[in-house]
Amino acid sequence: MARDEDELELFRYELPEDLIARRPVSSRSSARLMVLDRGAKSIEHASFESLSSYFDEGDCLVLNETRVIPCRLDGTRTETGGKLELLFVRKRERSLWEALVRPARRLRDGTDVSVSGGATMKIIERVSGARFLVEVPENFESYLEQWGKMPIPPYLKRAPDSQDKKDYQTVYARVLGSSAAPTAGLHFSRETMRKLEAKGVSVTKLVLHVGPGTFKPLVPGPLSSQKLDPEYYEITSETCHVVNRTRGRGGRVFAVGTSTARALETVTALANNGRDSSLVPSHGWTEKFIYPPYEFRAIDALVTNFHLPASSVLLLVCAFAGTEFTLSAYEEAKERQYRFYSYGDAMLII
Repeated sequence: MARDEDELELFRYELPEDLIARRPVSSRSSARLMVLDRGAKSIEHASFESLSSYFDEGDCLVLNETRVIPCRLDGTRTETGGKLELLFVRKRERSLWEALVRPARRLRDGTDVSVSGGATMKIIERVSGARFLVEVPENFESYLEQWGKMPIPPYLKRAPDSQDKKDYQTVYARVLGSSAAPTAGLHFSRETMRKLEAKGVSVTKLVLHVGPGTFKPLVPGPLSSQKLDPEYYEITSETCHVVNRTRGRGGRVFAVGTSTARALETVTALANNGRDSSLVPSHGWTEKFIYPPYEFRAIDALVTNFHLPASSVLLLVCAFAGTEFTLSAYEEAKERQYRFYSYGDAMLII
């Protein structure tokens, strides 16, 4: 395929609407688990409850402990009564946040917006497209915890409710900052974690705050021209020590989710200018876009979900497992009625 053609076409697939999971299964770890063995090119079908059986003593598991902000608000233009939807994606200063606002076309600077709880905020300026700088009330994080709704994906085609505040959050979420969940982690229960630790698996954590760009469609054309929205990450010295020790002793590094994989690969590239696979403590912003072909240096296995066609996260999975193998596994998942996307079933790639 010529480099100026739509290279994304290779990563598109058709999915029946009834395979999109609108809600998670009742018990987190009772989701189905498809296991892809890259070496053997084999596929197994299991339950997420059996995840620990694929680990050996001395392996390590890396989790993304970001916490999703209930950052979606319904608002009303104070002057006209027109309805708005606001999704707050990044804090600039104490009283200034960036938000995606719909509808955005006729929204003017200086517009006052009334929101739940009798609060008022002001549109300061358009940043770009539907992204605006918004002046918010004092103690805005606390306000969102009380009045905000969870930013569930648009393809669910329903309004978020109180159940999503539990379902759309991992059990180990700690550091507030995401406007989308690291969904591979939604399958983990406390019991799953206990089984892994009892088997001698080291569990460690990092932070990558997932933004709305995770649902942003890639632009048709060459993959090398794609740009991802920057996302903030932090990897501590403790996590680096656990991962480097695991590698030094011959263990495997399992990343939970594409966000964890991207953070680890970002930091590995910083270590000795990418000349070895050791991790160094780091924090900052990553725009790393991983697509085939790509040589992974930080991870040996990946826990993930079934992703949207031609999405950046699907391309990362294809880079790790191989495009043909991944897409054939997706076809088998469809035939076997796996549940897709954020609230769907899981995949383990070893």
